Order: sequence, then C-alpha cells, then structure tokens
Amino acid sequence: MYTVALIGCGRISFKHIEGFVKNSDVMKLIAVCDPLTERAEEKATEYKKNIPDSEVKIYSDYKQMLSELSPDIVTIATESGIHPEIAITALEAGSHVICEKPMALSTRDADAMNEAAHKIGRKLAVCFQNRFNAPVQKLRTALEAGRFGKLFHGMIQVRWNRNDAYYAEAPWRGTWEMDGGTLMNQCTHGIDLLQWMMGEDAVRVQAQTRRFIRPIEAEDFGAAIVEFRNGSVGIIEGSADIYPKNLNETLSVFGEKGSVVIGGIAVNKLETWRFSDADTIGDNEEKVLNPNEKDPPTVYGFGHAALFRDFVDAITENREPLVPGEKGKKALEIILAIYRSQKTGMPVDLPCDFSTLEMMEYFEK
Repeated sequence: MYTVALIGCGRISFKHIEGFVKNSDVMKLIAVCDPLTERAEEKATEYKKNIPDSEVKIYSDYKQMLSELSPDIVTIATESGIHPEIAITALEAGSHVICEKPMALSTRDADAMNEAAHKIGRKLAVCFQNRFNAPVQKLRTALEAGRFGKLFHGMIQVRWNRNDAYYAEAPWRGTWEMDGGTLMNQCTHGIDLLQWMMGEDAVRVQAQTRRFIRPIEAEDFGAAIVEFRNGSVGIIEGSADIYPKNLNETLSVFGEKGSVVIGGIAVNKLETWRFSDADTIGDNEEKVLNPNEKDPPTVYGFGHAALFRDFVDAITENREPLVPGEKGKKALEIILAIYRSQKTGMPVDLPCDFSTLEMMEYFEK
C-alpha cells in the first residue's frame, strides 16, 4: 500500500480524490495541502465519505507536510506556474510525483524536473489522463499494429467555452506567469494526443494566436501546423470562445490505409473507424461505433483513476509510467514553439528553448 498526498485543492482536485478512491486497494491518502485550509478540509471530507475511518491530515505548507509525513507519492494540482518548484521539492524529499498538466511553463523548468527525477531515482508522471480513454486506447492499438500504413496527417480541435466568470474565479488563470492561455491550459491534453499519435517527434511549428474577447493576458484562440520527423503533419485548432458552451474536443488521424475520428466533449466518442483490413480484423464501423455513447459529466473525463493505477504499477514493476516527464514535455514544447512562432512571425524548429514569460505584455502592444 502506497501513501499519497495531494498538493493543491482547487478546480481539478476532485478528480485526484476520485482517483485515490478508485485505487484504494493500492494507495492511501494521508494528507491534503492547500494555502486555503478550508479547501483542503473539503477534499479530506470528500475522501472520507468514500473511505470511512481514514485519517487525512490537513496542511497549508507543503514543505512541512513532506518533512513530517514523507509520502510515497505526491500528486500536484496547483497553479501551473509553481509546478516545477513543488515537484522538485517533493522529488528531493523522496516522493514519486504525479503532476497536473502542463508540467511547467518553460522548457528549462521541465528539464529541471526530469533531471531531478532521474538524479533522485523517483518516478515523475504528467496528468494526461485522456490517453486512457477507451477510444484513444483503441486508436493507439491500431496505430501500433501498423493498420494505418503511412501516416498522412492528424488534427486536434478543442472548441470550448471559458467565460469571464471562469477567469475571475482564479486571477492566475490566463496569465503568462502562472498559466499561459487556451493552448497551454485547455488544449494541452489534445496536443499531447496529437503528437503521441503522429510519431511524437515534432520538428517544426508555424502558428497564429489571438486574444479575441477574454479578459486575460494570454491567448483565447490558437491555430498551428506541426511537422513531424516521419513526414506527417498535425493541425491544431483551439478556442475558449465558442458560443455559448463547450462544443467538442476531436482528434482525427488519417493514413494510407485508415481513418479514425474520436469526438465528443472530451475525445470520448468514436465517430469514424475505417481500415482497409476491417473485414479481416472484424471491426468495421457497424460493429465498433456506438452512436448512443454519452459524454462524461465534465471535460476531465474518467482517466485519472487509470493514470494513477498505471503510475503505481510503474513503481511496483520498476518501469516507466505511460506518461513520464520526458513524454509530458513534448506537448509543452509544441505549445511554447507556437508562442514563439506568434511572437517572431516565423516558423520555429524544435527543440526550442522558450518560456511563457517571454510573452509578457505581448497582446498589450
């Protein structure tokens, strides 16, 4: 049984509690930490409702918590801008770390996190839980089996709404110092899926971003073309301005022998499944598609529990988790390259060294 502690008890933290509860046979929550202790108390109560007789300590200082309890695993769900500091401190204290996306807001901070994990000999994973969605896993299996043949192009569309009230709720949202914009916050999951399916090695990015209407420092819309080392092309479209509510998050992958589209509110519905070998495999569209599939209640889906289980198994089996820090950095680097392309007006080759701080006051000019 692994002990676990949660640092950060804001908007996404309920999914961490859900993940702890669903994995209660292998992990036990022993502490929750937030500068606003009432929020930490709420999460402790939430956990205890599902796991009676559990003892969960409340902290406002994560360093004190790490010193006093030395949890086996720490999950981080704070503002993005402080992920690196907390993750490195937790790793150096001897804990394995699961960090919410994005893992950092600069390539240098991401590298520092990965270096710390390797130096200390602890696991570091990034919360890209949509990799565990059933349709996404089915797509990945087909890809690894070579059913697409040569990959041509793929696309991620994130067409959501984040209104003014969302940003007013937490002033750090949409800032270059603590968050970045729609691409970094809302679209990073989809960008991770796109690069994962298209060969992982992005080599060039061209982009346009805009701040159309939201009261933030960063972008509320972004579009980009990503070239991959294998010759395939990725297309990114992300918006927080869709009227009047979330519309879809859709991943499309096209190759010489296959076409797959996964849509729904959060890449959860298989909409197209066409392969040249479908009759041989026995999984043509009529058998595979479920038009009555329902969207999850939130855009976060149900993948946190599966990601947490994979992480625990990775520790036990001494292997890499599905999304280790090095893999988690890949989506971050694409987004930072998009920002750099917007700032310079030029294509950007990867790898690139960039930070959201280099975009400070960009849209004010």
